[in-house]
Amino acid sequence: MKLYNAKDILNIAIAGHSGSGKTSIAEAMLYLSGATDRFGKVGEGNTVCDYDAEEIKRKATIGAAVAPLEWKNHKINLLDAPGLFDFEGAMCEAVRAADSVLIAVSGKDGVAVGTEKAVAAADARGLAKIFFVNGLCDESARFYRVFEDLKGSFGPSVCPVVVPYIEDGKANIYVNILEYKAYDYSNGKPVEVAMPPMGDRLEGLRTAIYEAVAETSDEMFEKYFSGEAFTPEEVIVGISKGVKSGSISPVFCGDALLMRGMEQFLDGLTWLAPSAQEKSAEVGADIDGNPVELSVNPDGATAAIVFKTIADPFVGKMSFLKVISGKVATDSQLVDMRTGNTERIGKVVMLRGKKQEEMSCITAGDIGVVLKLGGVATGDTLCSPTRKVTLEGITYPVPTLSLAIVPKNKGDEDKVAQGVFRLMEEDPVIKFVNNAETHQMVLSGLGEQHLDVIVSKLKNKFGVDITLEEPRVAYRETIRKKVQVQGRHKKQTGGHGQFGDVWIEFEPCDSEGLEFGERVVGGSVPKGYFPAVEKGLQDCIVHGPLAGYPVVGLRATLYDGSYHPVDSSEMAFKMAATLAYKAGMPIASPALLEPIGMLRATVPDANMGDIMGEVNKRRGRVLGMEPAGEGQQTVEAEVPMAEMHDFSTYVRQVTQGRGSFTFDFTRYEEAPAQVAQKVIEQAKADAE
Repeated sequence: MKLYNAKDILNIAIAGHSGSGKTSIAEAMLYLSGATDRFGKVGEGNTVCDYDAEEIKRKATIGAAVAPLEWKNHKINLLDAPGLFDFEGAMCEAVRAADSVLIAVSGKDGVAVGTEKAVAAADARGLAKIFFVNGLCDESARFYRVFEDLKGSFGPSVCPVVVPYIEDGKANIYVNILEYKAYDYSNGKPVEVAMPPMGDRLEGLRTAIYEAVAETSDEMFEKYFSGEAFTPEEVIVGISKGVKSGSISPVFCGDALLMRGMEQFLDGLTWLAPSAQEKSAEVGADIDGNPVELSVNPDGATAAIVFKTIADPFVGKMSFLKVISGKVATDSQLVDMRTGNTERIGKVVMLRGKKQEEMSCITAGDIGVVLKLGGVATGDTLCSPTRKVTLEGITYPVPTLSLAIVPKNKGDEDKVAQGVFRLMEEDPVIKFVNNAETHQMVLSGLGEQHLDVIVSKLKNKFGVDITLEEPRVAYRETIRKKVQVQGRHKKQTGGHGQFGDVWIEFEPCDSEGLEFGERVVGGSVPKGYFPAVEKGLQDCIVHGPLAGYPVVGLRATLYDGSYHPVDSSEMAFKMAATLAYKAGMPIASPALLEPIGMLRATVPDANMGDIMGEVNKRRGRVLGMEPAGEGQQTVEAEVPMAEMHDFSTYVRQVTQGRGSFTFDFTRYEEAPAQVAQKVIEQAKADAE
């Protein structure tokens, strides 16, 4: 493929609800443009964008894929994004590299949660939004109902461009309202025909166009509401400007699987969607944090964002770049602003799905891939050493479902960790912690499907079999009353014996662990043995008297004892301290402490009661709530961490994916008796 100027490059992310036909739309565009020689189908596992083994197996998109095509002297970089909420991180990557977002909407189901999320993602980055109502050849599809749904959900900026003419329940004719032309697809390829008799419906749609154009400027607003008619030129220019500025969201329609309406759609994209020249300019930050404006200039100093990474076990690391300024060419030297390292650019390729085509360079406004940049990660800025600048990275959703990894084969722990770290290069949403306290490797993701894909990839890519289970909770233990006990260690083994004798006062305090003190008088215990006593106690508090969890909030004061001038030693006093601990803790009213976290759940108003009820069921305390905008509320509550392992699944189900939450540890507090008893019994069973 030839090199294109930024004014002729369109970077378009395809987003929307799962099942709305995003990958099929991409496939139709690629086939129609001649970028591919066959029309792939998701069900057959042969599409360009869903090429990963997991995607083929699951018949769903799980990662962002890039697929460039050429149409009427334009290069269109399609970025196919997942609709499944578990893979929202990949949508964030696609949107970061895009200048506009094509939002697929099911002609049967209409606006869904995934539609709302796609619109929100586009709005967050100020990108143009273009709707495509898909699947209109399905008898249950209802375009006009879906169109009203779009207007009701997203306002008067939603503007019809191509609409179907329904005859005998079939959508064979598609009308371009702006050009006032109709095309018949009943024989496969479009044939221009006379305008069908659409009557009042067509006038109603043209009114929607005028309303949208009126929103593009004060001049147009005044003209519309004064009753003056727009000229055809004003309508077309107004729509074009409105789409590029984000004030108009055009609506196209068709059926990707049957290739209906796709030519009109591609034509519409080339004159409505903003080019990279118009939309890809960014403001970065220099080394002092000052803003730097970056224009889309192929002759400027290079600045590019790494928006996706593939860690291929055969090809090696593949870094997907969107170049904002300058160009990324083979053998050039660029600085990674995160690490400060200079990276030599090796092979540069264009990727269409999994197929590579070598490029001489990636120019400003374009997207491409650089192979084998070992130290470079997703979100990094690569720039010229002559102008060091950092671009905005990628904001990923926070993983909320955590499960513990159990390798099926003993000794595979290192292989598991290495495999997960490789997968984290591809998917920065994944979090992985090797918890030394619970002796578990804990994996965190966005949901059950997300974690299931990780398990599958670990097996298929790295040959490691694992299962997942609920992670253990890191409890703590403490005491509730003051006690004074003796610890006396005496042992005669021939020659020098061992002798250490201490009296220690144990009492509760506010501390993260052990507070040690002494008030020995008269030299009953020499000062040289104080550190040994403290060391003995520090070793002991790792295991509490109830269930073996670490002890916190303990003050131990050495106040008396005795020693032997020959047989006493540091080891003897350390043992004496251990005996005192074992004697004192069980009679100091020990208590089990459980970790408490702060929950901030943002959910639709209609789900407030469900969430508050669920918090109560999980032994939580609601602290308050506040408006979160757009019909949502944020609930704040304190909840025991032991009750939260499946909360993400509950929120996803009850809000249909609209809700989100954060949950962070705040403190420990005493566990209820029935909870403590269950934990203690489980600890005893595990020890047997």
